[in-house]
Amino acid sequence: MARNEVPYKIYLTENEMPKDWYNVRADMKNKPAPLLNPGTHQPMTAEELGAVFCEDLVAQELDNDTRFIPIPEEIRSFYKMYRPSPLVRAYCLEEKLGTPAKIYYKFEGNNTSGSHKLNSAVAQAYYAKKQGLKGVTTETGAGQWGTALSMACSYFDLDCKVYMVKVSYEQKPFRREVMRVYGASVTPSPSDTTQVGRKILAEHPGTTGSLGCAISEAVEVAVSNPGYRYVLGSVLNQVLLHQSVIGLETKAALDKYGIKPDIIIGCAGGGSNLGGLISPFMGEKLRGEADYRFIAVEPASCPSFTRGVYAYDFADTGMVCPLAKMYTLGSDFIPSANHAGGLRYHGMSPILSQLYDDGMIEAVSVEQTKVFEAAEQFARVEGILPAPESSHAIRVAIDEALKCKENGEEKTIVFGLTGTGYFDLVAYEKFHEGEMNDYIPTDEELAAYRAKLPKVE
Repeated sequence: MARNEVPYKIYLTENEMPKDWYNVRADMKNKPAPLLNPGTHQPMTAEELGAVFCEDLVAQELDNDTRFIPIPEEIRSFYKMYRPSPLVRAYCLEEKLGTPAKIYYKFEGNNTSGSHKLNSAVAQAYYAKKQGLKGVTTETGAGQWGTALSMACSYFDLDCKVYMVKVSYEQKPFRREVMRVYGASVTPSPSDTTQVGRKILAEHPGTTGSLGCAISEAVEVAVSNPGYRYVLGSVLNQVLLHQSVIGLETKAALDKYGIKPDIIIGCAGGGSNLGGLISPFMGEKLRGEADYRFIAVEPASCPSFTRGVYAYDFADTGMVCPLAKMYTLGSDFIPSANHAGGLRYHGMSPILSQLYDDGMIEAVSVEQTKVFEAAEQFARVEGILPAPESSHAIRVAIDEALKCKENGEEKTIVFGLTGTGYFDLVAYEKFHEGEMNDYIPTDEELAAYRAKLPKVE
């Protein structure tokens, strides 16, 4: 297809925005394993989950069969403030690389929160308000989810309590302050404000924290305060459902010009962006209607897919949450403080874990300095400063495009640009000053974490 036949940015109209979320589980032959009660090791019931999560979200979490779930009009109205988001043809990057590959990226950073996280945040806040709750609690790593949730809670007049991974709280003060602008309280985790936080601090003095720690604290606060529920920005089935708007819009934009991608690439921490981007394409593959190559890109410092094991594990470090069957490094795993991105969860979405185990998805881990090299290369030619998380996908998109150049293949590559990096300039500064390294956990370290996995029959 000639350059002048495809615009730089493919926009959908408001009327073309999805009216339903797509539930990929409906087309999965092998369904993701159920969440288990950590005490009985039996599948969690709706009643048990309802003590932690909002009622409507529990229904979505457990629904393995409904292919399309209507998006409430109140949520679609909120989406219209920043959706549909553009699908961009990376002409300048293609020219710089000298590749015959065609590169597209779905840009999710065109909202104040700066990332795709708002797609699920507004949905979860809406259902909390509908249930008549006073507020919600959550955790956040790099701060994108916390920022998005604080925005959504402000819109629906809900209280928002955020536990932010301590190292990110210190490294990313501006994203922390945006949360406060929207009325959220932000606490560095682990903290002395909860029993589980005090326990973690006693066992790991001086720890820089992890998402697993922050989840434990947020859940404790939710269940001990009437009128509150816990919400999560990734990993859960319900979150991947909400994020399917990314993939549905991407596919609709590509279909406008008769474009069929060969490779679809997304960064992977807990799985919300990757799962949302690939969902309708994966549905076609599962139904035997089309074939695509899917690549999950994770940091070498937190390699859940590439070096983890597929097993039941606690979703949090404090071991108060349900057990999830997923690719995991172990709930005690804490990434190196030098790791600058938000992809720092010890496990992976049960949906994506099942698909990966079934051979439907590939996974690759990349070193941090190579990620920032790709981020800078992209920024210089495409004019967007990407988030460190997104830059993992950029790294592999560039690598795949260069393979096309070497092999003379005209493949079409689509990747997810999850958000912008303007609140991540401390990390860029460390990269430029040579203070960033590529710490990779040893086999011995990972084996020690795996040894602590719960024994589930």
